Amino acid sequence: MKHFILKRRYFKDGTFSTLHREDGSQVCVMAERADLNNAPSRSCIPEGRYSLLPHSSPKFGKCYALEAPELGVTRYGPSLRTHILIHKANTPSQLQGCLAPGVHFGELHGEWAVLNSTAAFDALMTELGGEPAMLTIKKD
Repeated sequence: MKHFILKRRYFKDGTFSTLHREDGSQVCVMAERADLNNAPSRSCIPEGRYSLLPHSSPKFGKCYALEAPELGVTRYGPSLRTHILIHKANTPSQLQGCLAPGVHFGELHGEWAVLNSTAAFDALMTELGGEPAMLTIKKD
């Protein structure tokens, strides 16, 4: 099973990270909401170890969902946080607790962002290949 590490940096406008393979090579960059003490739909999720599971979202189509019941995160509940997905987006304001991949960091309409989200998402989906994986989220 593949294992990825998300190395985070926290800012008032959002959480911006780099996603790495186990060998240390970078896969993509990620944007999330700012850390607001795990507030549902408004905060990034807690640091820790998650299962990455293939998921079909009515809104986003094929994507991946994060799950760590011991951290209060499940796909369907009951839990503190549900439907935490990796899907296409560019800015933290476009997210409700999910993670958005990008090719690189930048600015979009005056907001910090990840850019080329579709290309990064497609590459990540190809790399994951529809198989479950593991994700460790930690502060950089």
